[in-house]
Formats: sequence, C-alpha cells, structure tokens
Amino acid sequence: MNSRRLTVLGRIAVLACAPYLTLKLLWVLGFDIGVVDTHRISRAVWVAANAFTFLLDAIAAVVAHTLTRPAGRRAPAWLLSFPLWMASGLLVPLITGVVGGSLAALVTGADNPMSRGDFLAPWVIGVVYGGFIIEGGTLLGAFAVYAHQRWGGLLRRPLGALPDTGTRALQRIFLAPAAVLLATLGTVHVLWGAGSTLGTEAAEVAARTVISSASDWSQGLLTLLGAAGILLLLFPRLRPRLPVRIPLALAWVGSASAFALGGTLWLGQAVTDGLSPGASAVPGGLPGLVGALELCAGLVVLCGGAFTLCELTAAARTQERSAFSSAHRHARECATSDDR
Repeated sequence: MNSRRLTVLGRIAVLACAPYLTLKLLWVLGFDIGVVDTHRISRAVWVAANAFTFLLDAIAAVVAHTLTRPAGRRAPAWLLSFPLWMASGLLVPLITGVVGGSLAALVTGADNPMSRGDFLAPWVIGVVYGGFIIEGGTLLGAFAVYAHQRWGGLLRRPLGALPDTGTRALQRIFLAPAAVLLATLGTVHVLWGAGSTLGTEAAEVAARTVISSASDWSQGLLTLLGAAGILLLLFPRLRPRLPVRIPLALAWVGSASAFALGGTLWLGQAVTDGLSPGASAVPGGLPGLVGALELCAGLVVLCGGAFTLCELTAAARTQERSAFSSAHRHARECATSDDR
C-alpha cells in the first residue's frame, strides 16, 4: 500500500512541475508569454534567473521520479536528502506565505500585489503557485513515505530510546548555539510580520505588502519550530516519549527555511551586488545581517545534522543486526535443546 502511495505521489509531483518548467523554458528562449512588463528587468538577468529556477525545479522533478523507482532505495541518502531539504525550505514557507497572505488580503480587503498584473498576468501567478502547492504537498508527502520505508525503525523510536553515538556532547557544542541563533532570527521575522520596523529602512517599510508580512510570519514561525526540534533532538530527556519523527520534521523544515529562503536569498543578492557595481542589491541594516546569519546557522545545522543522522542510522542498523543475531542464536540453541 505504501509503495503504491509513494508511486502516485511521486508521479503527481512530476506532473505538477511541468507547467512551471514549460513557462521557464519559453521565457529563456525569448517567448515572453504572460509577461506584462518586459522592461522591468534586464534581459541578461531575466534569462539567467529563469534558467537557474528551471534547473531547480527540474532537479525536483528528477528527485520525485527517483523516489518512485526501486533504485531510489539504493541511492546514497545524501543524494536525495539534500535537494529535498532545500525543496522543503523553499516550498513550505513560500506556499504558506502566499496562501496566508492571499487569504488575509481577501478577508481584510488589503491590496494583494499578486493580483495587480503589472508584471506578470494573473493567470501566470495562478499556474505557478497552483503548481507549487501541488508539487510541495506531493513531493514532501512522497519523501515522508520513502523515509518511513527506508528509515522507519529510527523514525518510530521515542526520543529516549535514541542510541548514544558517543558524540552527542560535541553535537551540542555546535548545534545548541545554532538553535538559539535560529530562534532569535525567527523571532525577528515574526516581529517584522507583525508590523515592527526594527532595524529596517524607510524604503523597505514602504514596500511591505500583505504577502511580505505573511511570508515573514511563516518563515519566523517555521524557524522557531525548527529551533525547538533541534533542541529536542539534542536533549531527548526533555520529552523522552516523543517519537523521533516529530522533532526531526520540525528541525528539517525549520532549518531548511532559514537556509534556503533566507540565507541563499541573501547570498544571491550579494552575488548580484558584486556583479552589478553601483546598484546595491543586498539589504542594509538588520535585514542584511539576518540573511547572513541564516546562511551561517543553516550551514552549521546542515553539517551537524548530516553527521548526526549518519551516526544514528548506523547505530540503529547495528542494534537491529545484533537483535537479529541474538534471536537467531536463541532459536538455534532451542532447536539443539529439543534434539537432545
């Protein structure tokens, strides 16, 4: 049943990528379908940005297809986990921010910049974000089924039963400060979402919309939940009966949101700023510092988390082999005793 569910979810995710990939390919080739204002961005930047985002979604489609294949169970864990971690960090806050902001605009009557149609036609927004919603739900759903098939023994364990890998003290030295930093950054995003002007310039405050406020709320709350998940994994005695999959999912999505949507966005702006002298692309003040810190904190969690999960899965496999060997030896001893 789970295999069938995985196949269905993976195939829907691949199909959900198709409209976005088609639009991006057409735009790269010079067909500005659905683009209202073709002069807002220079041609070189437009083509480069669309080619890069086409590549990202193409990778997501390939990963979704791989999850449905038998070879996916034998693929190196990092080969699938890293792009799925990035996809979680991009899609979850993007979907929740856009949907939450659009609903808020509908209820309050606030101006929704996505419905203006001054840059992209409204139908393009519907196609793109509708595809993202379906892609995000099915891709991450497929990965959840895949993870339980491959690492279910570890994910179903309570936190108190996690094997001691011998490096937990070292993990705490690096990951606990990163979790505290993520909690601080998440709090800043929540304050911005609530309307605070903390550390922001007048131009940035004037440019805020209902969508940007909802996005700050979404990213802030996800980052706070991610910090809580990391601390629970580092200090399992806080909630020893809680299944590992719950804090791991929180840490996974929260740290990915900070890194992918916060840190890598800041890094992209820094690169653009370096390639375009005279036009500052990096936000100044506190927003720029938050982006840089999100990048650093995300890298620490990525490296520490990858090392920790490798140790935990190896220890879990060792325990399972030991239990199987003990049971086999016990059965053999019983059979020998019966023969006597």
